[in-house]
Amino acid sequence: MSHNDSTPPSPVRQETTTLISKDISLSVNYLPSKFSSGLLSPGARRRKPKVDLSVPKRGGGREAFKSNEPRMPDEGDEDYDGITGDWFGRKEGGRTHPRMRWNKFKWTLFVANVFLSVYALAGLISCLLTWFDVFEHADIVRVGNRTELILSTVAAAAATITSVFGWAGILLNNRSFLAYYTFFLWICFALLVTPGYLTYKQRTFNLEGKINSQWSRNLGAAGRLRIQNRLHCCGYYSPFVEATVSQTCYARSVLPGCKAAYLQFERRVLEVWYTIVFSLVPLQILIILAGLLCSNHVTYRFGKGMMPKAYRLSLNSMAVIMDNYASQLAEQYGLDVASDILARSRSNLGQDSLAYTPQTASVSSGSGGGVGRTHEGMGM
Repeated sequence: MSHNDSTPPSPVRQETTTLISKDISLSVNYLPSKFSSGLLSPGARRRKPKVDLSVPKRGGGREAFKSNEPRMPDEGDEDYDGITGDWFGRKEGGRTHPRMRWNKFKWTLFVANVFLSVYALAGLISCLLTWFDVFEHADIVRVGNRTELILSTVAAAAATITSVFGWAGILLNNRSFLAYYTFFLWICFALLVTPGYLTYKQRTFNLEGKINSQWSRNLGAAGRLRIQNRLHCCGYYSPFVEATVSQTCYARSVLPGCKAAYLQFERRVLEVWYTIVFSLVPLQILIILAGLLCSNHVTYRFGKGMMPKAYRLSLNSMAVIMDNYASQLAEQYGLDVASDILARSRSNLGQDSLAYTPQTASVSSGSGGGVGRTHEGMGM
């Protein structure tokens, strides 16, 4: 037994150290000390109908990570859920798209993004129609509520762009897009409540005084003229007070002043404005919660479902594994038994030309003699 203590380090350790590089899987560092007998002889318990288990399946992608579906990736196999395939997500020589199954988190995101898309598009269309002066009194809003209209347009456009990010993340199962989607939802929330707050504050606190100041200081002659033409009025109180002369507004015009009509219009428009905005706040909060809780669970797999490249099993990694296996067999059973088992292992794996054959011979010659002498000593 003292012979094992005085034996120099086995060459397999030095050979294995030189083999470990960027081309060898890091999983060789976490191999169990004992190997399963199923690796040597695939028995009836491993046999399935119409499936040849003597040769391991090749290829990666999504189908390689099903239950009880071990595979060895091919060289340059970088198919991440069909994203790196062709335009339709397929890969040459095989099918990568299984039947679509949406989980409850994905359905929650889908419904939430539908609501976001609907109200964002509706708001954006309404703002654009106002800018294009489609409605009867749209020009009054463009003149008297320009700041609120700009903020509402920006909020609707941001919500529309955010919904596009949401659709991309949901349909592609892309967590990166969904992360940006969840972040942009907070920005949309801030942009949404801003025009609502401004319109509520303007209507609630001294609206008449603000209208007086706006007519005399901010509108200017062109702005007053546009309001006069749309409300069919002349001047503020009368044609003699801060009026802009036009074909219908002059000193002897019978048109009434614009203050009452303009004040009533602003009260009605501002009330409708902040009511719509604040009614969307609970919906926006629910959409944010759905994004926070469900965006990382759009599929039940962690990440993209692919093992990191550094830990994937390759032929070079198999060579290192078989070297370690050979050293254990030679130390326990001797050179002849180890050679026979390794030959059957190569035949079962369908890899008769693995690069570990020369190293196995050196390992066996280095450790097998010691084991043989140990057996002889035990026989004596």
